[in-house]
Amino acid sequence: MEEHYRKLERMYLNANFNKEIYQSTKIEIDEEKAEIQLTIEPKYFHALGAIHGSVYFKLLDDAAFFAVNSIVTDVFVLTTSFNINLVRPANSGIITARGKVKFKSRNLFIAESTLINEEGKEIAFGTGHFAKSKVALTEEIGYK
Repeated sequence: MEEHYRKLERMYLNANFNKEIYQSTKIEIDEEKAEIQLTIEPKYFHALGAIHGSVYFKLLDDAAFFAVNSIVTDVFVLTTSFNINLVRPANSGIITARGKVKFKSRNLFIAESTLINEEGKEIAFGTGHFAKSKVALTEEIGYK
């Protein structure tokens, strides 16, 4: 499974969106869990000088998503719904999203994730539903 986890990590880091916008991202995937770190930069801020909610969403969704895809080894999974709760603002340092699988069946997966700041304080959390797609994990989609 280690090779599967490393391929997922490379797929994440080499995605166009992450290479262009989230260059400071780090990811670590293990069985039923994923951790993503991001160094906060002003380019992520809204008008009040803290990171925009879309950054919270992306990190929480990605951590939950890759926790699920860690146990799905044949196809790419899809987020079918995701709910987030913003607890406090963040405007400096490194933030870490930790995702873990909470429920799994043949066709449905539920995962949760938390986003914490450098002091270990929770700044956001979320829960998502995920389903298997029909897209195989192949080199063509960056799984290499």
